[in-house]
Amino acid sequence: MRVARRFRPDVVLAGSGLTAPIAWLTARTSGARAAVYLHGLDIVVEQVLYQTLWRPFFPRMDHVVVNSCATRNLAEQAAVPVDRLHVVPPGVSLPPPLSAAERAIIAREFRDRHGLGEGPLLLSVGRLTARKGLLEFVRDVLPLVVERIPDVRLLVIGDVPANALAARFQTPEQILAVAREAGMEHRIHFLGKVSEDELKAAYYAADVLVFPLREIPGDPEGFGMVAIEAAAHRLPTVAYASGGVVDAVRNGVSGWLVPQGGTEMFADRVIHILDGSARLAAPEEFATHFSWPLFGSRLAAALDLMRDRCITARSQKH
Repeated sequence: MRVARRFRPDVVLAGSGLTAPIAWLTARTSGARAAVYLHGLDIVVEQVLYQTLWRPFFPRMDHVVVNSCATRNLAEQAAVPVDRLHVVPPGVSLPPPLSAAERAIIAREFRDRHGLGEGPLLLSVGRLTARKGLLEFVRDVLPLVVERIPDVRLLVIGDVPANALAARFQTPEQILAVAREAGMEHRIHFLGKVSEDELKAAYYAADVLVFPLREIPGDPEGFGMVAIEAAAHRLPTVAYASGGVVDAVRNGVSGWLVPQGGTEMFADRVIHILDGSARLAAPEEFATHFSWPLFGSRLAAALDLMRDRCITARSQKH
């Protein structure tokens, strides 16, 4: 707050709902305007203390930026005035341009390191929370894919969250138990948490990113960053249309969105990508719309626009 008083900023921005009270107080003591970037879960998380002490600050902020249209709806339900809201999707780091031969080498080396063979490979990336729906995918969708693509495998990157706002999770043991019942255990490979370089290699090695999100009250998917990361590496996504992932996948361009509960349609979309009957326009081109430089310029433009609106409103009052 001392720094804010010295430099007299125009806006104090909180990076999430957790720091909104600090940004609000700092802005008030320095004469600046208070802004917050909300991600979804930081609006609706089911914790009494958070809902009592933190959430009331959101309607008091001068500007509220959200990461998706779904999060915008949650912010409106939290009593944030519509004229203070602006959607700015998050940014991703785009990989350097590589030739097809270079990508193939990275993919082959990754598969060799992990004994994945040369067959069709599905990829799941993310913490093993109940919202990600991996257990249900293995139980309901994977067997349908196997019927048509017998040599398909599923690679899982991510682990159980140690500290998360929403504590619902699925363990590898639970997922494998379901797979065992369906005779699918040998098809699933868990890598846990991996390095950034290893994750990039996995994107190049896989054929489809599966994102079987579930609608769970109090635990929304704010955006769906992994779908953009996958697209940046030319990997298509098949996802259930849930929360902010609707903003992160463009049908027929970077992948396919499937209605919640549409297990057969989900399997069909995966199969059609694997067998080559579904052609996608340009996943990597879609991902360029989410670069970090674009995020920075969009965020600055949103804050400038909101500031100008406030100045105009004040002048009209006088």
